[in-house]
Amino acid sequence: MAWEFRKLGPGENVAVEAQRDPFAAPKWAPPVWHMPEGLVLLVNLVRIITRTVLFLVRNIVPVSAAAGLGWLGYRFGWTVPVAVLALVTLGLSGWVLVDRPSFVRWVGRPALARWRLVTVYRRHWQPVLITAGLTKAHKGREYLPSLVRVRCGPTSDRVLVKMLKGQAPDIWENATPNLAHGFGAALVRVRVGDRPGRIWLEFVRRDALAVPIPALPVPDASAVDLSGLEIGRQEDGSPWRLRLLGTHVLIAGATGAGKGSVIWSTIRALLPLMLAGLVEVWAVDPKRMELSFGRLLFERYGRYSDDPKGGMVDLLETAAEDMNRRAEQFAGVTRSFTPSREHPFRVIVIDELAFLTAYCPERDLRKRAESALAVLTSQGRSVGYCVIGAQQDARKEVNNLRNLFPDRIALRLDEDEQVDMVLGDGARDRGALADQISSIPETGAGVGFIRLETTPDPVRVRAAYVSDDDIREMVALGLPDVEAA
Repeated sequence: MAWEFRKLGPGENVAVEAQRDPFAAPKWAPPVWHMPEGLVLLVNLVRIITRTVLFLVRNIVPVSAAAGLGWLGYRFGWTVPVAVLALVTLGLSGWVLVDRPSFVRWVGRPALARWRLVTVYRRHWQPVLITAGLTKAHKGREYLPSLVRVRCGPTSDRVLVKMLKGQAPDIWENATPNLAHGFGAALVRVRVGDRPGRIWLEFVRRDALAVPIPALPVPDASAVDLSGLEIGRQEDGSPWRLRLLGTHVLIAGATGAGKGSVIWSTIRALLPLMLAGLVEVWAVDPKRMELSFGRLLFERYGRYSDDPKGGMVDLLETAAEDMNRRAEQFAGVTRSFTPSREHPFRVIVIDELAFLTAYCPERDLRKRAESALAVLTSQGRSVGYCVIGAQQDARKEVNNLRNLFPDRIALRLDEDEQVDMVLGDGARDRGALADQISSIPETGAGVGFIRLETTPDPVRVRAAYVSDDDIREMVALGLPDVEAA
């Protein structure tokens, strides 16, 4: 056997048996150090104490409660802790009956978050992240991103993660399908964390927008806020409030995606101020189908045109001229707009924007319409003008004014590339899967994603469905004399 012996020093190699050939070169291996048994026991003891302290700190509330009940049972007998548990259960039950929302906020959701942290995320954290390729191995040591906090909502969980040094959110966005399947979620989105090096993972447990939302009640005039009109619901269950004052809105969606739901829910929310003379809706209806149901309402409290031979373009040019006159009147007087009967807030609603900018057969009308829209969208926000445009085709050659619409809504789209065309670059990577919205009206009509000026993350929303009967009721409410006749 090939052996070689030498005097060992720290870090030196020793010769081990390589093969039975006496002329073979020696095979070197690092020395094996035998630690004293006492030192091994001491290290393991320190590890046990450290893990125990961490467990007690992480579970301070349940551990303290269990310790208190145990002490009461030892000191006074087990009837006392049983009575305490009964009183606590009775108090929590009364809290649920008196104020369920506050109970869910302060007790229910934190308890659910703790339960899912232990039984779902911490339990499967290491194997899922290793399989998804989100860990790093260096010199035989594995580095794992830290699980910081879990918060539970009615339909989704938000998990705060401390990434490894050198990681970027893009790596996690590419691994969202792995995370969704690994933790049993329907969908996973990556959000910006509370500080650099941290991200929020949003695990959607169930679709809160799968059921159509009926038309919302017509609000009181005092409750209407032009900076936040309630027109539907967000994925987390909170109201979807659409801002009109100081902005313009672009709605893009394929045929049957529910553009009419967004438009009519907005008009329904504006109706009290229309009746009060503080808001006017000027409707442009190239299709002569969607907005024609409210023609009488628009003609009484605004304007309406469906004339393809120049009437619709004339309406837009009139709006641009009125806007310029108002700007001249406000110049040097005020910098913020407040609706009044003399100067109402004007909403220009265009059901099929692409007809005016691309599909109109007369070139002169297209140029005039595009010029008027450019003036309105570039200068109208500060003087009380808002343009709401709906279109099916998201390509820039169809509408090269889309960058003048600060707020954009992407309903169901035909192709994944169109998502970034509507909402901006990177929107689909951030979770705006508008191309995957169901084409079944009961499931996907009115569902979409909105990206606001104030946040880069798209929000999933659904507009309330305003039926033909609801529109007739709105017309009857605004024109009781016509209905009576």
